[in-house]
Amino acid sequence: MTQLVDLTTLAKHESESVEWKKHGDDLNIAQSIAKTISAFANDIANTGGGYVVCGAEESKDEYGFPKVIFNGLTSTRFQEIENTVLALCRDRVSPSIIPRAVPLENPANPATKILVFVVHATNDAHTFRDGTKNLYYVRSGRHTVEARNGILRELLERKTRKTPFDQVVNQEATSEDIDLPYFRDQLSEMRLLFPDKSLEDYLSSKEQIAEFVLPLFGKLSLEEQDRPRNFTLLMFGKKRTISHLFTNSYTIFSVYPGKDRSEQHAERHELTGPIILQAVRAIDLLNLQCNTVYDKSSDKPNQRKYPDRAVKEAVVNAIVHRDYEISEPNQITVFSDRIEIKSIGSLHWGVNRGKFLEGKSSAKWRNQTFAYLFSKLHLSQSEGQGIPTIFRTMKEEGCPPPRFEIEEDSVTCILPAHPRHALMKNIATIDENINLRRFDVAYDEIISLLEQDPYNYRLIDLLCEVCHFLGTPEHLVGFMRKFKISFQELTPHTLISIADLLFSKEKTTEMAELAQYISQNASIATLELRDIEKAVIALNRLRKKEEVIDYVERVFREKPTFKNSHVLLQNLARAQIDRAKDSIETAKDRHATSERKAKAWDYVRKVLDEADRHLNLALDHCPSESAREYILKDRDYLESLKKIAQKPTNKKHHGVWRKPKEKPRQF
Repeated sequence: MTQLVDLTTLAKHESESVEWKKHGDDLNIAQSIAKTISAFANDIANTGGGYVVCGAEESKDEYGFPKVIFNGLTSTRFQEIENTVLALCRDRVSPSIIPRAVPLENPANPATKILVFVVHATNDAHTFRDGTKNLYYVRSGRHTVEARNGILRELLERKTRKTPFDQVVNQEATSEDIDLPYFRDQLSEMRLLFPDKSLEDYLSSKEQIAEFVLPLFGKLSLEEQDRPRNFTLLMFGKKRTISHLFTNSYTIFSVYPGKDRSEQHAERHELTGPIILQAVRAIDLLNLQCNTVYDKSSDKPNQRKYPDRAVKEAVVNAIVHRDYEISEPNQITVFSDRIEIKSIGSLHWGVNRGKFLEGKSSAKWRNQTFAYLFSKLHLSQSEGQGIPTIFRTMKEEGCPPPRFEIEEDSVTCILPAHPRHALMKNIATIDENINLRRFDVAYDEIISLLEQDPYNYRLIDLLCEVCHFLGTPEHLVGFMRKFKISFQELTPHTLISIADLLFSKEKTTEMAELAQYISQNASIATLELRDIEKAVIALNRLRKKEEVIDYVERVFREKPTFKNSHVLLQNLARAQIDRAKDSIETAKDRHATSERKAKAWDYVRKVLDEADRHLNLALDHCPSESAREYILKDRDYLESLKKIAQKPTNKKHHGVWRKPKEKPRQF
């Protein structure tokens, strides 16, 4: 079955089942290949065997990710390696092994070949004679190591155990129990349906559908007809057959509205039939629970409640690695703040408990055929990367890490919801209390949440809103002092909310600092017009005229469409009027020179003209009569200042301006 050995697929393995060798003509390298072949045959990880690829080596790309370089072997070297390794497997491996040597085209150089030794797991425990010692070897992650102590005992015990459950030939079933249309669809999905074979060819004890998968059927005796194995029935059997032969091999899916089972659950589904369908149906149901919240103020506005990949891996792991000899269904339970996925059966004996809980354990399979075929269907990570994938994707999405509860007869994976979803639910409750004018209740809820996250800008915004209603801006000041809130850590919108509240009371140190920070650092690009208008109003209340002028001019430069805001135009004019008043004081100062006074009056007239222009623009864009009245009052005041600043002229005589006579010069 050469077509089942695919270099592209092998290059994607992580892996316990692939060993890469640049060459193998050296005796030491050939011996290491033979040791690895014996380790694959011992199959302590229950992968079904493995591949040793000669003429290729593992490396890393420019980004540090693993990649495979295909060096290739010449015809002479190819023959030498094949002969040397096969001789070692015959003479120094006990019981002897005859791996299948498969020549493949080198995708990088057609003039050379790649040699792949395909090794199947056996029922024996093999040794390799290393010098004078016969040693047992097994695979540990990417490495071939000597089996010692507990691992050696487990290896020897396993080789005398009964056939694994998934590989057992089921004497109660026949080919009539296979759902043929579904079987064809799945083979096609796995790309294992070859044009030179009929579907019936696979329903026998002779033909394999994949390299390390036993034939789908087997014989209990030489005379008896072929019968399906357990994995064949659970993967491709008819629904009624599976329910009859494997009574509790189904999944219960439940949804509770709260955080525990005290409330009556809103949904319950029993997922039956082929385990592939159970997995797909469970994933679809969970996707309905993985709703998305939208937050435009975040750099990642669309946030799923649970990462899709983590959910998928957790479901597949629970179904693939469960113990089907325990008569109890798997359970998937959805709560308001988490998903619990309970898989029946204890943790695999070869998995280190501590490393498993950290998401760092190496791969071990209870049901090797399930794991292999689910990987071919792209329903799971190959080479046992499911648990690390769950940890990684939860971290990447900003979710709390997954938790695992390991019992004697079950392993439960718990996926906590993304914190943003819990926060949004709490915010919805606070919003409801504000709408119902339960301001004290809302205030207590906000403070309770801020105790855990003092810089949560959504909660601070709500606190400002509640303090407005209660008329207690001092509560906000107290909160800021207690947690030593830094303006630099807050969003521009939150800064404006705080300013809007603080400027409704007497001036404080916090107000002055906030005004200074807003004028210099509040990002205009992230603010809406309403926020900018509130900021400018707040600055004007503090008589920060220079900050107002600089800030509004910056807004007009960066956001030209805001030039039509009558609020910004009016406040800019007010700041300019205040600036003119300061210059009038200079012009009237008795200590100023006549030249300084003249310059001051010129500046007053110039600034008032600019303010007049901005007030007229504000009137043009003003949408309401009440706002127009305030603008007109400002313009009346501006006209009074203009009269004061009017440039002095010569005296009037009979309606004609006359130039005063010059006094004669004195010599």
